[in-house]
Amino acid sequence: MSSKLRISAGLLMYRRRGGALEVFLAHPGGPLFVRKDEGHWSIPKGEIGAGEELLAAALREFQEEVGIEPKGPYLGLGAVVQKGGKRVHAWAFEGDWDPAQPLQSIPFRLEWPPRSGRFQQYPEMDRAEFFSTKEARRKLKAAQIEFLDRLIAKLETG
Repeated sequence: MSSKLRISAGLLMYRRRGGALEVFLAHPGGPLFVRKDEGHWSIPKGEIGAGEELLAAALREFQEEVGIEPKGPYLGLGAVVQKGGKRVHAWAFEGDWDPAQPLQSIPFRLEWPPRSGRFQQYPEMDRAEFFSTKEARRKLKAAQIEFLDRLIAKLETG
């Protein structure tokens, strides 16, 4: 692994339905995650560009990964360090998404199968949806559950 610290920024969109909090999560695209579900969903996020502000990167990545233009205000949720060592900074905002709208995620190139010399394109995120907080705890990457807890705490304290 590179000694360079990897930093990402992302957004956790939330809504209230029938008095219950729901959060918007995305599932990574590509052949490595096609059969992986619980513990593999994420907030839409990505690496920051050189000299890019963290929140600006989070806004850009959210739009690139799910095709939704985020609208503030934004609640800071701090940062977590994921299992692989990547530091992820996050903000939350209230919003909605119609699942009838197709997910618009930018593609990435991957050599698949490995060492085949064949490169294919896959969407960064292959699906997204709102989940109850209970379901989100099962779906989210372990380190990102902290963002959910911080969001709940901020919303409870107003």
